[in-house]
Amino acid sequence: MATTADIKIGMCIELDGKTFQIVDFQHVKPGKGPAFVRTKLKNLENGRVLENTFSAGSKIEPVRVERRPYQFTYEDDLGMHFMHTETFEEINIDKNLINNYDLMVDGQIVEVMFHTEKETVLSAELPPIVDMEVTYTEPGIKGDTASTNSLKPATVNTGATVRVPLFINTGDKIRVDTRTREYYERIK
Repeated sequence: MATTADIKIGMCIELDGKTFQIVDFQHVKPGKGPAFVRTKLKNLENGRVLENTFSAGSKIEPVRVERRPYQFTYEDDLGMHFMHTETFEEINIDKNLINNYDLMVDGQIVEVMFHTEKETVLSAELPPIVDMEVTYTEPGIKGDTASTNSLKPATVNTGATVRVPLFINTGDKIRVDTRTREYYERIK
């Protein structure tokens, strides 16, 4: 059993029978009244983020999680199928448990988070930056490149759409930030 003094970003806790990951927290000591901890919790079952306030010193139930590397193999009606890179064990994960799943290419290595006591999948995370190939985008118009914040939609090899600068053309290889779905850089 832990207390609110042990809270860290990324820590997983159990609250009302559900597993949450702490996204953000703040210890607050108002001038009047008792101290408390304001938190933002991400529900690992459905991905929703909610705010919760704990009184200072109250008990919380930490959950032991384990991150394991898995390789994406294919997708079908049952979900996304992955294979453990060392034991070759295969699992399937619902798309809803993967943020920006449409940026995942065949063979992509992801980190799958498991609840160690129940051996259930909590979530899967793509690497922060992935390499993609632009399969279609409108050509940039000469003279439009002067402004720095001009972006246009581009379809990448997975079928996802990301916003890219005007100088990117069909066939270019780019890097995309999987957390924000933003263009990162062009690969030469």
